[in-house]
Amino acid sequence: MAPRRPVVVFDLGGVLIDWNPRHLYRKLFAGDEAGMERFLAQVCSPAWNLTLDAGRDWAEAIAELVAQHPEQAALITAYHQRWPEMLGGPIAGSVAILDELRQSGTPLYALTNWSDETFAIALRLYDFLGWFEGIVVSGRERLVKPDPRLFRILLDRHGLAAGDVVYIDDNPANAEAAGRLGMHPIHFTTAPALRANLGELGLLAGH
Repeated sequence: MAPRRPVVVFDLGGVLIDWNPRHLYRKLFAGDEAGMERFLAQVCSPAWNLTLDAGRDWAEAIAELVAQHPEQAALITAYHQRWPEMLGGPIAGSVAILDELRQSGTPLYALTNWSDETFAIALRLYDFLGWFEGIVVSGRERLVKPDPRLFRILLDRHGLAAGDVVYIDDNPANAEAAGRLGMHPIHFTTAPALRANLGELGLLAGH
């Protein structure tokens, strides 16, 4: 069942914006795909990146890794200095859906795991981030999804009822966390699949 007064909340990275450190590190590893994957698994790892999303100071995080892996100092510092090169641009099909929802008058919000410092770069690059009535950024709140407290900040700050929220995220654990709070979760895989999901809920014109 669709919510009675639907509000749609989007995750950003992996749903509307193609953020992936491989966009940068494929240049730096010059064809050594296995070496790149080792580096991104063991050095600048997803768990380490999540501490940045949780509000950790970039300079401190980089300095700590450089101390642990001095032989890879240049690769580690590039994670910060060349961060914009990790952006592959908007995910066009998803942004088109966002625009359709906006034009239909659906209230739109975003909830993202993102460093506050680098989110400022995304705000300058992507005009569609201005279409949201509110954006909750993990780095600003010092909490990361799937912590239910971050979802509750979104609900409380904007006066939203969980049962009225359709929540879209490419991370299954985050979508499941939203569902446990009473939201209608959609695990994002592709823009066409998202269009079908939202069509089933009656949230897109022509469905």
